[in-house]
Amino acid sequence: MTPAVKTVDILRVGPDARAPGRDVAAAEEPLEIRLGAMPFVVIMRTPGADRELAAGFLLSERIVRDPSEVASIRYCGDPSDGAADQVPPDQADVEGGDPASGNVLGVWLRGAAAERAAARVAERRHVTANSSCGVCGRRSIDDLMEGVVAVASSAVVPRSTIAALPDRLRAVQEVFDLTGGLHAAGLFGLDAELEGVAEDVGRHNAVDKVLGAELLRGHLPLADRVLFVSGRTSFEIVQKAVVAGVPVVASVSAPSSLAIALAREAGVTLLGFVRDGSFNVYTGAERIAL
Repeated sequence: MTPAVKTVDILRVGPDARAPGRDVAAAEEPLEIRLGAMPFVVIMRTPGADRELAAGFLLSERIVRDPSEVASIRYCGDPSDGAADQVPPDQADVEGGDPASGNVLGVWLRGAAAERAAARVAERRHVTANSSCGVCGRRSIDDLMEGVVAVASSAVVPRSTIAALPDRLRAVQEVFDLTGGLHAAGLFGLDAELEGVAEDVGRHNAVDKVLGAELLRGHLPLADRVLFVSGRTSFEIVQKAVVAGVPVVASVSAPSSLAIALAREAGVTLLGFVRDGSFNVYTGAERIAL
């Protein structure tokens, strides 16, 4: 069975009877991300695509900006055994280590990213994220807004593409089909072709997994892509799209007021309530071919 789900004992209760049974639940486990040997963040996530999640998280934190800055992403052994210290970055690779060896991932950076990471650690800004919050531990919203660069893209998205997104994403939510308990993020081309998808207990994690995969492939900025997410669109989801250069963000539910404000400032087209062929355009209507 996939590590994204766990089998659990339950009691099934009906109108006239009850009986013991078995069910599957979406897995949620902590992932500790270390910068070299230095603990940096603990993320509550659904196991799977952990390297992509780490890359996407460091991208959204504006520590990593290019795949060349990632020397190694490797699973560690016992979190207390110091194994992370024993892997020279110049001899490691992005896909080293055994996923079964634990929920600890060591990331080694090079160049300017290593300097940015050292500065972040020196600031003692230890970030703890969970499935409901992608920016916990930041000092203020103003800090997140600092240094935002407008998304540069001439992409124009057909209305038919937007209308197709909910069904296209739902069709590939395999773990949701088993559990009914996961969010999803999908990256689509302007023709609604699926480029990447991830599921997780947290919307923010799913977005990090999708964008982190594109970062590691060297595909950023994503100037001709559409990011579509299940659930609502929060400030931090738009922020992640901005640093990846995604021009269009859409969701099946509502955006928050701060997500709208950031999208407007950063030049992102923001769509909500994408359902049954209709949607609301909150910012950047010029990118939608109506």
